[in-house]
Amino acid sequence: MEAQARGLLETEPLQGRDEDTVASADFPSMLSEEEREELKAELVQLEDEITTLRQVLSAKERHLVEIKQKLGMNLMNELKQNFSKSWHDMQTTTAYKKTHETLSHAGQKATAAFSNVGTAISKKFGDMSYSIRHSISMPAMRNSPTFKSFEERVETTVTSLKPQTKEDGFCCSLDQF
Repeated sequence: MEAQARGLLETEPLQGRDEDTVASADFPSMLSEEEREELKAELVQLEDEITTLRQVLSAKERHLVEIKQKLGMNLMNELKQNFSKSWHDMQTTTAYKKTHETLSHAGQKATAAFSNVGTAISKKFGDMSYSIRHSISMPAMRNSPTFKSFEERVETTVTSLKPQTKEDGFCCSLDQF
């Protein structure tokens, strides 16, 4: 009987041939009436023990909940504590430290690159602004066909807007702008 009990506690997985043997075995015909009665008694005893263990476990869980309530611990606090501990544990890993260092370095490089691009764009706009102001003041620019065409379009737009504003009853004219 003890050898059979040890066999039930073995943790080695069944091999393919063992599974075939177990599947094809006709256990009821291999057991004597006395062995069958012993197994039935053992089965009843195991079921009773399992029921008892479940009851004990349930009582212990209720007691655990009562103690936690008395200590002011609830599910949310436990989750916060578990999260904090997990976060701390993760931050202390080598992989996290290396990743943090790499991303920090990359962020500094990206910030410097964006700053350089912004400075270059600002400088270009400044140069363009100076160039446009300087070009407009030049007589050659004012006499160019492109500038004349642009100037005519602006004048046409302004004159077409003036009568509309007077008809609409606005109190001011575009000349004030």
